[in-house]
Amino acid sequence: MSVSDGKHTEGTADAPRDDPRALSRRFVLQAGGTGALLLGFELSGAAGAATGAKAFAPNAYIRIAPDDMVTLVMPSVEMGQGTYTSVPMILAEELDIPLTRVQLEAAPPDQKYYGNPIYGIQMTGGSTTIRGWWMPLRKAGASARAMLVGAAAAMWRVDPASCRTADGTVFHDPTKRSATYGSLAAHAALIPPPVNPKLKDPKTFKLVGRSLKRLDTPAKVNGTAVYGIDAMPPGVKFATLASSPVFGGRVAHVDDRAARAVQGVRQIIVLDDLVAVVGDHTWAAKLGLEALVVEWDGAHGNLSQADIWRGLGEAAGREGVVAQKTGDAIGQLRSGTVIEGDYELPFLAHAAMEPMNCTVHLRKDACEIWVGTQAMGKAQAIAVKESGLRAEQIVIHNHLIGGGFGRRLEVDGIGKAVRIARHVDGPVKVVWSREEDIQQEMYRPVYHDRMSAKLEGGRITAWRHRVVGPAILARYLPPAFVKGVDLDGVDGAVDQPYDFPHLQVEFTRHELAPVPTSFWRGVGPNSNIFSAECFIDKLARQHGIDPLVLRQRMLAKNRRALAALDHAAAKAEWTTLPRAVPGGGRFGRGIAMLSAFGSYLAAVADVAVTDDGEVRLKRIVCAVDCGTIVNPDGVLAQVQGGMIFGLSAILHGQITIEKGRVQQGNFNDYRVLRIDEIPKIEVYLMPSEEAPGGIGEPGTVVVQPAVANAVYAATGKQLTRMPIDPKEIAITRSP
Repeated sequence: MSVSDGKHTEGTADAPRDDPRALSRRFVLQAGGTGALLLGFELSGAAGAATGAKAFAPNAYIRIAPDDMVTLVMPSVEMGQGTYTSVPMILAEELDIPLTRVQLEAAPPDQKYYGNPIYGIQMTGGSTTIRGWWMPLRKAGASARAMLVGAAAAMWRVDPASCRTADGTVFHDPTKRSATYGSLAAHAALIPPPVNPKLKDPKTFKLVGRSLKRLDTPAKVNGTAVYGIDAMPPGVKFATLASSPVFGGRVAHVDDRAARAVQGVRQIIVLDDLVAVVGDHTWAAKLGLEALVVEWDGAHGNLSQADIWRGLGEAAGREGVVAQKTGDAIGQLRSGTVIEGDYELPFLAHAAMEPMNCTVHLRKDACEIWVGTQAMGKAQAIAVKESGLRAEQIVIHNHLIGGGFGRRLEVDGIGKAVRIARHVDGPVKVVWSREEDIQQEMYRPVYHDRMSAKLEGGRITAWRHRVVGPAILARYLPPAFVKGVDLDGVDGAVDQPYDFPHLQVEFTRHELAPVPTSFWRGVGPNSNIFSAECFIDKLARQHGIDPLVLRQRMLAKNRRALAALDHAAAKAEWTTLPRAVPGGGRFGRGIAMLSAFGSYLAAVADVAVTDDGEVRLKRIVCAVDCGTIVNPDGVLAQVQGGMIFGLSAILHGQITIEKGRVQQGNFNDYRVLRIDEIPKIEVYLMPSEEAPGGIGEPGTVVVQPAVANAVYAATGKQLTRMPIDPKEIAITRSP
């Protein structure tokens, strides 16, 4: 192990030199007066002590206390994806401590220290937690371990290379001496941190790669886990709200006489674009809101879903900004047999089980917020804007999130809660009803993908993909909107795993105002991979080629993608079709490939389609290569859950708009997959020594085209707009 030479601290008269309690006054002051080692790390890998060592600009911290507990200030939030288990595993591995010795502390709003290494802003999303924090956390742990070894070696006056670490202890086997990290923490704070700490050889990993139980499960089972909606500051009042049911509407008139008569109602708040009722409890607020008579001025009362589809189709006829180009696809597609296809995906809501909520206590000189958010920095910024206070006057308590899926990357709800709190004396908890949650959403946008390609000699020789839709990143993260191309909008269309000699990908920006749109568990890849994988099946079937074989030919140069594809096909027994489908129906088997989020997934879906067009899911087989896996059990859970999320979308999911209003409002008309609809799901993890990829969204994305292609195989009809419409694939019988 390579470590920097540490300066030995002189002991006191009654303490031996190798006693870690032998601290000078200067030493104590440099260690922060706590006897704890506080270590930060930055993306470049440079690490150092935040106190007592050369100053540096970390973006996360670990603290080692005298009681041997290690606090990890969590740069990412937990919303059911297992972050609070997998991220500590990375740190514990490099630091050489038991996982049980790591305690977590949610990071405060601080973009400089806790900015996502991939996106550069403080947020959790895009399947980036493990991808982004894998190397910074490893370097932080390795650096801290080197400093602790250096401290022990200096006290024992031995070569650091002769020491080893295990279970939070430094050992010197030749002299049979040992010291726990906690006893060394204060001394280690004076050791200059190594610029390039030596990382563990993955072959020696003890934690990473093991399936470990989720650390947050016990608290969620026994009810002690605290979500944003559970926050109960003393004296809290309860509120619920309603905004205009028509996009862009404003409050015209409110009759609150009946609402004020509801027992427990304390206050009616009328703002320009919303009304809120404050009560002693949520039920009083809910009944009070129902009793309000509100007249709205709606600016977009004539907007319909047909208008939106028509606008997208017209925009698809416009040339787009070139996002990627190889060879001359346009020239190649001027001759020969060219096949074309158009694909569309609908608006979708997130409908997380924990409805939108935010608790705010706004005072004259401070604002305290209790919430579950994926974007702490943006949460602080909206609170500053709506409260008129300075950033340092905003305190945000971030909690566990009961489902995010991208919805809690947005902070519109926090802004509304702060605006309501301006009119309430004391803390107020604002909770959205399920109907308000779904009808006042930031929706997954509708996209229109126009495809054209040519197949010659059994291979795809030219490929053109035009993506038509809004530029979410132009609003959310402007640096990622580059020269007219939304990088998320074309994700999954560019950097294809397939070897297309002539390729052109374009982005045609078409905003969907007044409908607000945002991220939804793999936004761009949802549309682009769905369209591309369905189009490949169309090309294959129109040329009489097995869809698996065509993909194999086009992936010959992509080792990882081809291996995942072959593994999924083998496990699904691709060429062995059942003679009969249990329960009846036309059998179909479909396949799809994903290359996005730094991972490769291949999925095979088996379905049965009844004569009346009902699609029954039978089996999903998925091979996953997401690079180095931290917690295999967590990956399995993410892929399985993601697939169920995606299956809900392709079978049932859609938000439709008529007369400027969202038509859906609860789980009766915005369906999610029910337990009797869930197929058998088999997930196979591919061994890999590559850097970790993302896994939160890939399962959702890849399963949708796999099922669509299975329906195509069963019926001979390719559906080009989701969700699946039974009327389009029902058997038409002559009278």
